[in-house]
Amino acid sequence: MDKNSKIFIAGHNGLVGSALVRLLTKKGYSNIIIKTRKELDLTSPLAVKKFFQKEKPEYVFLAAAKVGGIMANKNYPAEFIYHNLNIEINIIHNSYLYKVKKLLFLGSSCIYPREAKQPIKEEYFLSGHLESTNKAYAIAKIAGIIMCQSYNKQYGTNFISVMPTNLYGPNDNFDLANSHVLPALIRKFHDAKEQKIPAITLWGTSQAKREFLHVDDLAKACLFLMNSYNSGEIINIGTGVDISIKNLAEAIKKTVGYKGKILWDTEKPDGTPRKLLYVKKINELGWRHTIDLHKGIASTYQWFKKNISSLRK
Repeated sequence: MDKNSKIFIAGHNGLVGSALVRLLTKKGYSNIIIKTRKELDLTSPLAVKKFFQKEKPEYVFLAAAKVGGIMANKNYPAEFIYHNLNIEINIIHNSYLYKVKKLLFLGSSCIYPREAKQPIKEEYFLSGHLESTNKAYAIAKIAGIIMCQSYNKQYGTNFISVMPTNLYGPNDNFDLANSHVLPALIRKFHDAKEQKIPAITLWGTSQAKREFLHVDDLAKACLFLMNSYNSGEIINIGTGVDISIKNLAEAIKKTVGYKGKILWDTEKPDGTPRKLLYVKKINELGWRHTIDLHKGIASTYQWFKKNISSLRK
């Protein structure tokens, strides 16, 4: 991409999309197309078709998606598969029809089997059963990957699919009802501190392990791959380092300054026991993460405190 290329960022208000907007603007890309949900319903075939007809973007970052944590995925599977499939079908197909030069599709590490060997290599894709709590979301993401690969094969498009690990950072969702684990813990510890609650209860055994990547690092990886990677084969993006949920909770507790106790409800699910991505492929291409997890948690908490009044309760 050159600095004047016409670039469409689908999902620009979300965690990933907003990071891409920040980075591309900082790097001097001056022709970025963004549309709010009111301006463009990405689940509408007609609306998306008209948008591509009019704007004819040269490059597309497909970061739009309906996302949520364990509870949301478990309770609303129909919504997750319906919305995500529609978004992917509309954007990928119209990117082909209107001759987009390159599309980057944001997948998810949940596309890998629940019991995948650790660390998870790209070759483990479609080699086993999915985690049941987010199967609908994972299948929608898998469909997006296969769609990109199929269009590349049949039509000669240049659509790439990246698999980021668990993300966090500015503009994350801190709603306790449907957020992911790291922002949910920040919100829970902060609220408990403010309300002087003596103990909080967290889900699971505390022994599950997760890998976390700051969204600004992901944005840099996506720009790097958009400019240098041209294979339909999926590629992982992560740190290559994981942490137990127990240690994550303790780190966030310390950052927030909460002095109470942590209790664990072992009757609640852990989700996938461990999820660590094998990142040798992207590292060998020349990209590595730069933001330390503890520093990233601290900066995210500072962002949360500054913006708490505007966040959903």
